[in-house]
Amino acid sequence: MQEPWWKRSTIYQIYPKSFNDTTGSGMGDLQGVIEKLDYIKELGVDMVWLTPIYRSPQRDNGYDISDYYDIEPAYGTMEDVERLVQELHNRDMKLMMDIVINHTSTDHEWFQQAKTSKDNPYRDYYIWRDSSDGDAPNNWVSKFGGTAWALEEHTDQYYLHLFDKTQADLNWENNEVRNKLYEMMNFWAEKGLDGFRLDVINLVSKVQSFPHDESAADGQFGKAYYTDGPRIHEFMKEMNQAVFAPHNLITVGEMSSTSLAACQQYTSPDVNELDMTFNFQHLKVDYEKGKKWTDGKLDFIKLKQILSDWQIGMHQAGGWNALFWCNHDQPRIVSRFGDDDLYRRESAKMLATVMHMMQGTPYIYQGEEIGMTDPKFSSIEDYNDVETQNAYTELKELGLAESAVMQIIQRRSRDNARTPMQWSAAKNAGFSEGEPWLSVASNYKKINAEKEVKDKDSIFYHYQKLIRLRKEYAIITHGDYEPLCMDNERIFSYERRWNGEKLLVVANFFGESTEFTYPKKETEEAEILLSNYQDSAPDYSKIQLRPYEAVIYLIKL
Repeated sequence: MQEPWWKRSTIYQIYPKSFNDTTGSGMGDLQGVIEKLDYIKELGVDMVWLTPIYRSPQRDNGYDISDYYDIEPAYGTMEDVERLVQELHNRDMKLMMDIVINHTSTDHEWFQQAKTSKDNPYRDYYIWRDSSDGDAPNNWVSKFGGTAWALEEHTDQYYLHLFDKTQADLNWENNEVRNKLYEMMNFWAEKGLDGFRLDVINLVSKVQSFPHDESAADGQFGKAYYTDGPRIHEFMKEMNQAVFAPHNLITVGEMSSTSLAACQQYTSPDVNELDMTFNFQHLKVDYEKGKKWTDGKLDFIKLKQILSDWQIGMHQAGGWNALFWCNHDQPRIVSRFGDDDLYRRESAKMLATVMHMMQGTPYIYQGEEIGMTDPKFSSIEDYNDVETQNAYTELKELGLAESAVMQIIQRRSRDNARTPMQWSAAKNAGFSEGEPWLSVASNYKKINAEKEVKDKDSIFYHYQKLIRLRKEYAIITHGDYEPLCMDNERIFSYERRWNGEKLLVVANFFGESTEFTYPKKETEEAEILLSNYQDSAPDYSKIQLRPYEAVIYLIKL
């Protein structure tokens, strides 16, 4: 059986609003993406994933779609999309579109119709319930804080919104809804795109009794009743048959609060659901008691355990991981788990090395390849994100001091990833001639793509080398995974084995030097495939690792 092309590929995520503005509007656009395709091609990636560009009131930056068949005017036109597809294909790259089908904007025509009366034909496109003793139907909470129910006063019923109140959840129990969505996705597939990233797709099947939740230790009441719900695998198979298989699309599902067992099933080659999944468990290891809006510190041992469990578990089941540190919802990884000051270059390369040598398909988020950092804005006025604004209000209501609240916001806000791409040391980091919709990080003169591309020892070229290694060495795609030194509080190390070869990754995750001793008796001669220091030790039996040093050894068995 021929190996799927995406198993040796790397995907680059673009957040169009913050990528490149060609009109001076202060917002990025599709022409801006086209303008930078040669830069992306030089990095070596195989596919570009665009976050939503459909018509939207932008309450949640495009994840609130009001018209699936139209382009948000600030981004451009349908002709721009068609040209982007063509320009990518001309460069032997592919396009993945983001699709949001758990919910729509309340501005969508379906919802506008649905709210007019209880007997409107579109009423059953959404999830409506009567009040419970004059209050919301149950105690489920929104992912963005507060109740997950909003009262529509005209009909005196509540509708479900797992996210913002302007993002009404669709009723997937309704066959007509699903068929309308598949029809729409086929429309896009016929435009020539090559894949879909499916937003929070594992939330579409809800327990239909909508029970009160008595058991959520993390305060996310309701989560147990809509995460990987009762009909989810049925829906995924149906969608695959209706959309993915006929067009040979690559698919990745964003899985909110999922389990390893669920993702093994989603991506098992013989079940025909999804190609790969994003899970976020490794990015909750600095949450205090499981809660995001806290000032918790990295639990390094837990990070190693989670990543290793998923590597081993998915490999054994024949499933497939989407590998990532960063995306539009996560803080910049070099600020989060690395050092965004003295050892920014070393730690950015180390983090990339650890992730890219695992089994799966790596995703690089715009700016990650040049070591962009969190902006550390000092005022809540500088933040645009609706989730951040809600969290600020809730933290203040809990009585936290302004300085403590801002410290949490600076670490956790989704806007950390959304500041404009830093292209050069020119005005607004070369992102726009106009006033950017979100302020540019103040360090853009020091950190920008133009500077990185000129420096052959830069983070950019380290990513380029990692992407190339995946294509050259089949062991990275096929090898099994064995974690080493799991109790070591400084070192992340693992081995991959396949076809008479061994790949050894050794990484110092911290800013102080530390010693690595190979824990097995036998040591063979090794070749260094890549290191983030110029003179790493060729003998891996005992190594003095410098701050954030990471080395990849290839050993012939």
